[in-house]
Parts: sequence; structure tokens; C-alpha cells
Amino acid sequence: MKKARTGFIGVLLLQVISLAAYCQAYPAVVGDKFVNRQPAAEAWVNAEHAEVVRGGEGGVRLKKGATEHNPPVAPDVVFRVRVPLAGTYRLSTYAIPEGGAEKPQRDEKGNIVTSYIRLQLGRQRATRRIVYDRHHAAGQVTGRFELKQGEQELKIWLPPGIQLVYIEWKNYNPPAVPAAAKDYMPKIVPPPGHPRLWVTPQTLPLVKSRLTAPENKPAWDGVRATALRPYVFHCDPQQEVFYNEGLEKAAEAKAFYYLMTGDKKAGNEAVRLMTDYLSALEFGNVTYGDITREIGRAIYTASLVYDWCYPLLSRKDKAALYSNMLRLARDMEIGWPPFMDSIINGHGNEAQICRDLLAMGIALYDVDPLPYRYTAYTVLEQLVPMRKFEYASPRHNQGVDYGAYRFGWEMHAAWFYYRMTGLRVFDDNIKKLPYFWLYMRQPDGYMLRDGDMFSGKISGGKPVYWKQPQTMLLSYAYSNDAVIKGEFERQGGLPGNPVLFLLVNDPALKAEHRLAQLPLTKDFGTVLGGMVARTGWNNTDSSNDVIAEIRGGGYHFANHQHADAGALQIYYRGIQVGDIGLYVSYGTPYDFNFNKRSVAHSMMLAVDPEEKLLFRARVRDGGTRFNQRFPQTPQETVSDPWFNNGQVQSAGFGPSATAPAFSYFKADLTSAYTSKMTRYTRGFCFLNLGREDVPAVIILTDDMTTAKADFKKYWQINTLHLPDTTGGRLVLQNSRNGLTGKTYVDMLLPAPKDRIMAILSGDSANSVFGQPYQVVSDKPEAHAHRIMITPATPRLQDRFLTVFQMVAGNTKPLPVNFKAEATHYQLAIADRVVCMSAGSGLIDRSFIMKAPAGTRQVTLAGLKGGYWHIRSADGKINFTAAVADGNNTLCFDAGEGHITATPGGVDGVPVLK
Repeated sequence: MKKARTGFIGVLLLQVISLAAYCQAYPAVVGDKFVNRQPAAEAWVNAEHAEVVRGGEGGVRLKKGATEHNPPVAPDVVFRVRVPLAGTYRLSTYAIPEGGAEKPQRDEKGNIVTSYIRLQLGRQRATRRIVYDRHHAAGQVTGRFELKQGEQELKIWLPPGIQLVYIEWKNYNPPAVPAAAKDYMPKIVPPPGHPRLWVTPQTLPLVKSRLTAPENKPAWDGVRATALRPYVFHCDPQQEVFYNEGLEKAAEAKAFYYLMTGDKKAGNEAVRLMTDYLSALEFGNVTYGDITREIGRAIYTASLVYDWCYPLLSRKDKAALYSNMLRLARDMEIGWPPFMDSIINGHGNEAQICRDLLAMGIALYDVDPLPYRYTAYTVLEQLVPMRKFEYASPRHNQGVDYGAYRFGWEMHAAWFYYRMTGLRVFDDNIKKLPYFWLYMRQPDGYMLRDGDMFSGKISGGKPVYWKQPQTMLLSYAYSNDAVIKGEFERQGGLPGNPVLFLLVNDPALKAEHRLAQLPLTKDFGTVLGGMVARTGWNNTDSSNDVIAEIRGGGYHFANHQHADAGALQIYYRGIQVGDIGLYVSYGTPYDFNFNKRSVAHSMMLAVDPEEKLLFRARVRDGGTRFNQRFPQTPQETVSDPWFNNGQVQSAGFGPSATAPAFSYFKADLTSAYTSKMTRYTRGFCFLNLGREDVPAVIILTDDMTTAKADFKKYWQINTLHLPDTTGGRLVLQNSRNGLTGKTYVDMLLPAPKDRIMAILSGDSANSVFGQPYQVVSDKPEAHAHRIMITPATPRLQDRFLTVFQMVAGNTKPLPVNFKAEATHYQLAIADRVVCMSAGSGLIDRSFIMKAPAGTRQVTLAGLKGGYWHIRSADGKINFTAAVADGNNTLCFDAGEGHITATPGGVDGVPVLK
């Protein structure tokens, strides 16, 4: 090896004066005590293979014609660093493409090529690290390394096309431990002995007894076959390996088989696989693809082997598994100690703590109780009380996809504690949460939209059957719920994870597939307000069911939750009204300015041209506050106005509890908007007409007052096909399995002369008041249509009243008889009369309604709570009824004639129960 240039840079930064001078040139983050930036051009360079670059940013690159080579061939660059104290240090690199930052290497598809260096510290194993990619470009955090005190040597092998400018060492600062967690001693701790993950000596016989039951036997046969099949893995101590899911599954199956049968050969194979694998496993500095999930799975599998095969572990095996699990934990997104992110929301609310690190803490508790203490603190003291508060509304604030995914990991924590101690540490409200996904199901198999949707909607031209079977498995088994087990089976079971299935499935619980027993309407309460109303549970291709959802009121929890308070969705033989945003990538301009924003939803907008923009938002869409900050405690949620997403004013349905003729919801959404809004309420009444030709009608009311009259208001609905506007009436349409459904939209207020309508289609639909946002997708949402209606004359207050009729094929819509009064709207359609409060408040005074010929049922919605006396002109109807606060509805049978509703009871008149 020929020496082209000498000049080792090693800086000892212990003296205050030299540290201050150095930091002026290269500022360090708060807490850094050691910062050492070393230009590559001043390191030792292998002149036979590499060369120093003069000019520009400088650096070192391979010579023209030189090809990439790896250890044990001589390195291209060698750095030396003098380390003040032994410990953990973070290495970063700065490297640019040879042709400049604007000319990175690209593959045949035009994507930036990821370039890797190989580096070796002293005599340690060489490792492969990213030096340039499309995610972080020139500046890469190469990784954390254990350095000894004194002088260290770092060897680097360069890739072609890359110019290494400098490296930088900093001391590593682990995540700070919250004061409350430092000395935390959990009241619930793992019992002595092993096993204690998923089973204990007390529950192990139960799991064993179920293995050969007819429902479990196919899974058991598969596990046994995997466990008895040799898995070849050659471990070279000098060669690192990337994650291997097949190996992890084989080790898990062998460990489980040993646990169930005592087969030591299988158990020893599991131990050898995991100890060898973890000794070579290295994730490097890969950050794309949420790699922390793969890191966590390796930790989880190692924890299972440690716990289930404990009698077979040597002292060396225990030490190796322990040290490597903690090594990997440090590389997770949540860090170690596990406080880099919150367990309440975001990636910290996934498998990292609830499965992976909690499993590690339970497994290692005897040798080191600290990992369990940390993870138990986050679960028991942070997550459990927050979910008790949140799940009082039985839906997930992260929506359909992320909600189901994250809830499944919380169910792991619930199961760990339940099986380990017999205690259910989570509130029992988690047992009812899975019904949220039943109610959001569309007859085509997909779901009404809620939050960021990552599940594939189109497969081979057909909508896929939405599924999260792992979550359904853990849920039905935990709550012994036959209906949710039926949903698990409809989703195809969990063939890819037979061990988990065998751990929790009770074959004595028979799945219930009949959904008709469930109420057709679901009120989601006040923490996360909303309502889903259905006309049936026929989730087949030939379904004639209408499913509608209204949401709003409660609190906003950010992340994947959208700014959608007040949003309306209607499904009838396909989406008629709904959300047209697509979740392509988190945090992109399209994501933060369209997908997550109100403009992509069917709801009211009010544009304040001076509204403050937050969280990388670049446009004012007129919608509710865009929020990316989430609360972490119930107290913070209710006390900080920032999270206030409006108040549910009324929610009621009836008269039947299971097949209601009407479903009513009203929310005051003022606080969901900024101070541009003085008062805004939206009311929703869903009528299940029980007809095949016109199965349902929706009455929608909006009463909006803005802080200034010139804040332009927009009533907006989004649809997937170009609406028909013939005759001044809006007609939406969609089809499924050759069956067409139409929605006739009649806006009764404002009158046609008092409103202006615009329809934005295609690329224009993805714009925000002239600012386009491109989305590349073949999904219909990317080429949808937005219908925007605004009052012709600016004023502070405007009211909107709209009727939606869902009709089969070419059926003509029903006539609507409408009358506006000071306190209420009266509408007659089919055999129903509906009176709804007209303003933001409740009806609190006497009024008279006229029921036309053919009337069979009257619904009063928006009544002030208390007693109401109802009397017809002919005296045939004469009763007093109690109207409950928060329900505010009353429904009764009636015929043609005048009917008077008066607040208060009447002596001698019976009270209707």
C-alpha cells in the first residue's frame, strides 16, 4: 500500500476553551461534549485505488476505472480519532455524487441509486453503511459505535461515483429518562420462573389441551412440520447479515414446539438459530421502510426463545441474547431507553413497546429488571389511562387502517399482562372497539374512509376485502366475542402466524357470522364523535344497503387523523359522497395540503385569507384546524383548547333500537375551526325508508356564522363520477356488480337564486383555491369531483338545508314537502314527517306541524331535553314524553292532520315511555 498523503486529524476536546473555539466553526447540538469533524482529504488515502479531489467541497473518491472492493483488501481511506472517554459515539458522513449533488446516480427507472461504504473500526467486524440515498442525500448518520479510550482507527472502502467529503464523530446522547420513570417500581411484575410470555406454568396446560382440537389441528400440524424441518444457517463471525424473516419464523416454531412437547432437539435448534443470528444481525443505518419494525420483530423472536427455551440456555447463550437484544433496541426508532417517541401516538404506539420491548423486559426480568420497569411505565402509567379515556368512544382516532394496525399491538400488551398475571390492565372498553370496523364495512368489502388509508383498495380490478386478521384474532379471543371471531374468519384467518393463533384461540368459541342481530346504527359517543347508519348488513355484491357516516365533536389526536369534523360519507352501490384524498406518502405537500385537510372531505369550508398556517401547511383551505400535535394524557386533552374538535350536541335513533327508522346526529363544530368561526352546527338525520327503490334519505342542516361577512363559505361534497346537473338538480351516481345507485341532491336553502355552484373535476379537484397538488394514482379518488356551493351575497350567518335521496337505478326520486319556520324545518317525504331544529340551538318553544295524507310516522329532532306534550287537532294523539338530554329526539306514529308539540307535561296526560 502506497501512502499518498499523511495528516491524521484527531482532536481531543476536553478543554473548555478549545471546545468553544471548535464549536464556532462546527456547532454541536446541545449536550455534545465531543465533536470531531475530519475532512477526508486530510486522512490517509490509498493512492493506488483512490485520489484526493481538489477544489469544490474536496474529498476523496475512487480513481477512474477503479472498482469497488471489500475487506480484507486494503481500505481506500483511513481516519484516526483520539477518544477522550470510552463509550458510545455517533458517526456521520458527508458524501456527494462525483458529478455534483444535482447529478446523483440513477437506475433505469430514474430512481436515485443507494450507495454504500464499508467501514471497520480497529479489528471489529466490517460493516456496510449507506453513504448516499434519496432519503438523506449527502448527510448520513452512519450509526452508533462503541469506542475505547485513546486512539482509534477507522478504515473505509468507497463505492464508485461517490466523493467522501468528511466524517464526523459525536458523543451519543441516549434518550432522557422521564423523572417519573427513573425510580418507577411497577405494582405488576413478572412472576418468578419461566415461561411467562403468552403462557405461564398455570396456563400452559390449557394451551396444550387445545392443540389437537379440529379448529386448531391444521395450525398445529403446520407448526410441527416447521419445527421438525432442519433450518440451515451458517454463521460467519466476520460477516454481518440483514434480517431474515424465514429464520425468525423457524426459530419461533421450534421454540413453541419445545414449549408444547418438551422436544429438546427442536428447542436447542431454536436457541442456536437465534444466538447465531443475533450475533451477526446488523441493520446498519437503514431508515427507509420503517425498518424499526424488522428490528423489533427480531427482538420479539429472541425474547420468545429466551423465555420458552430457558432450561436449555447456557450462561453464554443468556448473555449473548441479552446483550444483542439491548444492542438492537438502541437502534429502534423509539430508542433505548425507550423514550425517544411517545407510546400514545405515532410509531411509538406500534409494536416497539407493546410487543417487542415489553416482551424483552418480561423475558429478561430476572437478570435485569430495568427494561421491564421502563416499558411497564409507558404501558401502565401512560398508555392504559389514556386509552381508558379515548376508547369511551368505540372508534379509533387513527382511522380505519392505522387504528386497526396500532390497536393490534396494544392487544399484545393486554394479552401479555392477562396471561402473565391473570389481570386485565386495560379498561374493558377495549372489548367493544373492534365493532368500529364492522360498522365501517361497505358491501363491496372495502371500508368507509377514515384517516390515512394504506390498505390496497383495488386488486385485479375489484375492491379487496379489507382485513386486519391479527387484530381481530387478539380481540375476539381476549373478549370471548363470537361476532368478532366471525369477522376474523371472513378475513381469511391468520395462516401466516399459526403460533399466535394457537396461543390464544379457544376452539370452543364458535364464530357468529350473522350480523343482522346488530343495531343498524352506531353512535360513537362524545370523545370521538360520529355516527354510522345503515339500512342493512347485506355485505354482498348484490346488496341494496345504504351506509352513511357523519362525524364531528370530541377531540383531535393528530398524526393520521384528518381535519374532517363534520365530514359526510354515503355509500350506495359504490361511494356517492365522501373523502377523495389519497395517502401516498406522509408529510408531502399533497399530504399536508390536501389529503389530510378538510378540502378533501365533504364538509363546510370558510376561508379567512389571513388564517395562520401551521405544521408545514402552505395553503388556506377554509377547513378546520390542521393539527399534528397530539395530547398525551386525558387531562391535557380536555384542558387544552387546541385539541377541542367540537361538541356532540345530540345523538339519537329509534324507535327500534336494532332497526331504527331514523338516526339523528348534531354537533357544534365551532371550536374545530379557528377564531374565524363564531358559531357552526351541522345536523344529520338518516331515514331508513324500508324500501327497495328508495332505501334511504338524509337530511343535512348547516348553520354557520363567521367572524367576518367576507369570509367566504363553501358547502362542499366530493364524489367519484361527474354529477348530472340537468334541471338545476344534482344527481350523483355509482355502480357495483352491474347495479346502479343514484343520489339526488336537493338543496332547499339557500334558494337557487341565492347561491353559486362550481364543480371542480380531474386535476382541478386536487387543487386548493388555485394551488394544484399532483397525485399520481389510478384510483378514482385521484380523478374525482368537488361540488362547491357558496352564498351569492356575503353575510355573517348562512343556513343550508339539503336532502339526499338514494334511489335504485332509474327510479324517480320522491317528492319533498318543505316548510321553514323560525325554530325548525318541517319536511315530509314518503310516509314520514321530520321536524329538525333550524338553528344552532335546540327547539325550546311550542310549534305546530302539519302531517300530509299518507303520513305514518313523525320524527322530532333537536328538541330541548325535558317533558314534551304532543297533541293532534282531533285529540287522537295526546301524550307527554320525556326527551333525554343528548338524545333530543321523539318519534311517534301519526296520520294526517295538525299536531302541536309543547314543552312541559300536562296534568292527567300519560307519559309515553
